[in-house]
Amino acid sequence: MLTHEYTYAYAAVEVKSGELDSLILPYVNTACMQLFLDEVGARHPSDKIVMVLDGTGWHASRLLKLPQSMKLLPLPPYAPELNPVEHVWDELREKHFHNRVFDSLDALWRINSKWPCYLREQCANGQVHCGLGMDY
Repeated sequence: MLTHEYTYAYAAVEVKSGELDSLILPYVNTACMQLFLDEVGARHPSDKIVMVLDGTGWHASRLLKLPQSMKLLPLPPYAPELNPVEHVWDELREKHFHNRVFDSLDALWRINSKWPCYLREQCANGQVHCGLGMDY
């Protein structure tokens, strides 16, 4: 019997240093987005954060409560290439998930548990185009 299981990666990349923050969460919705924003804010309490987002509903929900040091920068429609983290997703799909099927989510994690470290390294080395520097 074929079963579909899903998990979702939330990620943000700091465009100057390539530092990657990510969470793996069970859903894509406003509650999980809030968890991610809170986590990024907690990891960087003294930084000013501009989070670049597409227009997906849970990214733009009025129910989101932003950490004090965070602003959201919505992208225009049909412009994913302007979002620095989209380049990270491209790298991940191409090098780790291209034409692969996993028996379960556990199997996926056993094989790919190191991808956040790999991507963080690639971003820091400039091997993944993570965007251009911007000032807050």
